[in-house]
Amino acid sequence: MNIELGISTFGETTILEKTGQAYSHAERIQQLVKEIELADQVGLDVYGIGEHHREDFAVSAPEIVLAAGAVNTSRIKLTSAVSILSSMDPVRLYQQYATIDALSNGRAEIMAGRGSFIESFPLFGYDLQDYEELFDEKLAMLLQIKEQTNLNWQGKHTQTVQNNPVYPRAVQEDFPIWVATGGHVESTIKIAKAGLPIVYAIIGTAPKNFKPLVDVYRKMTRNLGYSPEQTKVAAHSWGWIGDDNQAAIDAYFHPTKQTTDNIAKDRPHWTEMTKAAYLQSISDQGASIVGDPKAVAQKMIETIETLGLDRFFLHLPVGSMPHDEVLHAIELYGQEVAPRVRAYFADQ
Repeated sequence: MNIELGISTFGETTILEKTGQAYSHAERIQQLVKEIELADQVGLDVYGIGEHHREDFAVSAPEIVLAAGAVNTSRIKLTSAVSILSSMDPVRLYQQYATIDALSNGRAEIMAGRGSFIESFPLFGYDLQDYEELFDEKLAMLLQIKEQTNLNWQGKHTQTVQNNPVYPRAVQEDFPIWVATGGHVESTIKIAKAGLPIVYAIIGTAPKNFKPLVDVYRKMTRNLGYSPEQTKVAAHSWGWIGDDNQAAIDAYFHPTKQTTDNIAKDRPHWTEMTKAAYLQSISDQGASIVGDPKAVAQKMIETIETLGLDRFFLHLPVGSMPHDEVLHAIELYGQEVAPRVRAYFADQ
């Protein structure tokens, strides 16, 4: 099995436990470029940055950060994680990532999503009542742009375009467009019918609970005649890596609680994180992957094997950590965790 291992991030800017201060958005964005470069140096396969429009996440334009990261890297794939397609212009989105594809010599990807966070909708003048229609129409438009240089498009929520070319074109002949989902069966079915690769955000429950969804996706894409190369499955989970297992567990509680508590302010179905809930989340019954390289590799292997994944993102970190510690965690991921995981699946 050829497993791709990577990192996802939102560029979190929560309060640091040791200083009581938060990194500024400018500091965090600059740090992300260094993290991309290091991830490339230690041999990780992919780096993804998500789009948000709120104070506790620094990145509203992941394509710009990824473009900066493309310049001094040579092999790592660069993807959004996610681009909120529902509140974006598909023409502009394609152009942006085709530009990153040029800068990186064919290493860019788009991961499109409906938007778990909805701040972008009023910000860009979209009605949440059109939530599903916006995504479906814009995804169809994006896929047509990918396939045809000259765009002919009749829009309802999008512009109508009459035989206008879209440039630049991506370097990759089959430019990768993934679709992310939080785990709704309806989303899984839509993505399967489109024959697009899928990414599951595994956060609040054990990875094994996503297996029925993955099985539905695999069965549908196979029955519809899509190839395994077209229909890859990825997942991302929160995580952290340290030299010492217990020290890593202890250190990661504060940033995880900061992020969870911030989200809970806006979402009725989220609650502030207790220490007991945190320990549950990093146990075998939870989604988070935290510990020393051996422990992290083992849980990552179990997640990948259970779901039959082609790609896995460790969201590292989910809340702000001192940047030197983040860089060390990336080193541990590339130099100790990834070799263990790859060696295991090389024998499969």
